[in-house]
Amino acid sequence: MFHIVIDVRRIRDFGIGTYIRNLVRALSRLDSENRYTLVARPGETAELTGLGENFNVAVYARPETDLVHHFTFPQFLRKFRANLYHIPLNSVAWWMPRPYVVTIHDMSTLLFPPRRDFRHTLREERYRRGALRASRIITVSQSTQRDIETVLHVPRRRIRTIYSAPDPAFTAHPNGGDGPTLERYSITYPFILYAGTIQPQKNVPRLIEAFAVLRADFEQHPQYRDLHLIIIGDEISKNPAVRRAVAQARMEPYVRFLGFVPLETLRVFYRAAALFAFPSLYEGFGLAPLEAMACGTPVVASDIPPLVEAVGNAAELVSPDNVFDIARGIRTVLLDPARRRILTESGEKQAQRFHWDRTAREVLAIYQEIYRN
Repeated sequence: MFHIVIDVRRIRDFGIGTYIRNLVRALSRLDSENRYTLVARPGETAELTGLGENFNVAVYARPETDLVHHFTFPQFLRKFRANLYHIPLNSVAWWMPRPYVVTIHDMSTLLFPPRRDFRHTLREERYRRGALRASRIITVSQSTQRDIETVLHVPRRRIRTIYSAPDPAFTAHPNGGDGPTLERYSITYPFILYAGTIQPQKNVPRLIEAFAVLRADFEQHPQYRDLHLIIIGDEISKNPAVRRAVAQARMEPYVRFLGFVPLETLRVFYRAAALFAFPSLYEGFGLAPLEAMACGTPVVASDIPPLVEAVGNAAELVSPDNVFDIARGIRTVLLDPARRRILTESGEKQAQRFHWDRTAREVLAIYQEIYRN
């Protein structure tokens, strides 16, 4: 029996929270022998109920933005005298105790920095150091593995690709109640949905421009003349280019920003959408399109390698650099019933290829490998 400490302080985050929450639950189902300590922030322990008796929660209250975090967090971890530590994203404290595993979901922090200044240089060095000192790096796609090898110069033998999966909430049988949720948001029209973080590499301004092209085409269409674009995501205030794109395209009456929504609400929006659009310029994998597919919603996605790795042939693929190709893909899915049916059926099958129990088994195998060595 060995002892693993997992940092779960981002359990409520968009994307990474899905990874943490479902990995921990799957490990609890599969492993009743080894001991786990889950390090959470105050107020997050309710997210960690119902796990096995071999799972304990420890609360760490200091914010990650505090500079002394690089000393206090490793000191906090050392008191557990664990055999292994798992940091589920590449935010490794400077004096992190070893051995540890780090999960790298993508390389956007290095490839798309908000600015290149002294702070970015420090962040880049910490990112690289955290990866190079790790006993193993888990990554979520072959594409991200190649990025890690190229940018961080980590030997391939120390990297493992282990796919994530949609949250089981999106594959659960609908229990009704979609209508009241949509009524609460005053939604009575067909809509295209985007859900994800609002960052430059997500390409949301081009999606808005493509939507404006479609609005002009559908002005007299009997089904889509009141088509809207709904954007669910956080940190929109940090990316003014998105609202600027709406204003320049004169789409203010037809584009709605909902910010962050609870998981059950997001599931309702996935199911109700005419399609899910995800024309990202860069991804580590592509979990959001798989979530939409699991809900039976057709997907239009970028033809970049990480997304193709996730969606396979089950999405309408478009060039993310070309506004008119994004519009072409959306138009095809909206107006071609046969294509919609094919994407809906193949999308549900594609989403079922990924499962958290398989993810957890492969992660547990890495824990055991490090412990033996």
